[in-house]
Amino acid sequence: MHPGPCIKMKSAMKPALIALLMFTGKLFAQTDSNLVTVQKDPRVELLIKKQIQINEETTRDSRRNVPGYRIEVINSSDRNKVFAAKTKLYQQYPELKPYLMYQAPNYKLKVGNFKTTEEAEPYLQQLSKLFPGGVYIVHDIIEIKLDN
Repeated sequence: MHPGPCIKMKSAMKPALIALLMFTGKLFAQTDSNLVTVQKDPRVELLIKKQIQINEETTRDSRRNVPGYRIEVINSSDRNKVFAAKTKLYQQYPELKPYLMYQAPNYKLKVGNFKTTEEAEPYLQQLSKLFPGGVYIVHDIIEIKLDN
């Protein structure tokens, strides 16, 4: 007959109980005096600086991407037609960054990074002449330049 679960648990708890009693004894011994001395390991400061650097690098992209507007130039299942439109935009408007996205079965080409619709309006009128099929201002997550 083997010992039950209670006996196994009690024997496993003995080392933990002894360690707890020893730690508690140290705790009570420290509370007798009014002074507590904390010795800070110099490596802690290095770890804090490293964590700040990591946080800066990992959150940089999220601060660079904000809600805004883009102009949707074309939405088509014809890949060649969309790539031709992208080439045309590169030639005519090099300052507008194109964003090509595939959502089956269509390719969408959007341009620009506009914070407001007012910023996009002048381009909308110009692009309407270049792409008479219809261009639209749409909500999107845009890229902004960080001031370093």
